[in-house]
Amino acid sequence: MTRTELKVGGLTGQGVMLCGALLGRAATVHAGLEACLIQSLGAEARGSACSAQLILADGPIGNPYVQAPDVLVVLSQSAFDLFIPQLKPGGLVLYESELVNPKDRLPQGARAVGVPATRFAEEAGRRLVLNIVMAGFVAGMTRLLPLAAMEKALLASVPRGTEDLNVRALNKGYQFALSNL
Repeated sequence: MTRTELKVGGLTGQGVMLCGALLGRAATVHAGLEACLIQSLGAEARGSACSAQLILADGPIGNPYVQAPDVLVVLSQSAFDLFIPQLKPGGLVLYESELVNPKDRLPQGARAVGVPATRFAEEAGRRLVLNIVMAGFVAGMTRLLPLAAMEKALLASVPRGTEDLNVRALNKGYQFALSNL
């Protein structure tokens, strides 16, 4: 990997920022990579569009802005509609399959894989961990970050007492990815 650009999009309240931060922390602190994270929030407190732009590289990152993501991760239909025109040709779209319908709007050569992250989160015990399911799914599908690095970053990022729930959610997303490679 020289440089991989990712964009995570969804609605405020879905954990988009934590998903991006978790991937970045796993990369920098636990996988020996360089990372740059830029977050963008809408004006409303909940329910507005938000995104996390993340660049992962094995060397210095000169330009911190995602120009055309190699990987687009979307948790809402509005995020898909907004960000799909930016996807790099031949890019990968990872989406919440019960909230996003990519229809026939994928750029030529792009590949899309969905995960029922909300359902998996509910089965794990709390709907709020859908972002953690998605982070595991991203790590597994892209093979950019090892599961061990993701788990270490997760344990340093979640509230005390929720570790088991979050690790189950992360592993569920990661294992689902491996079954869809």
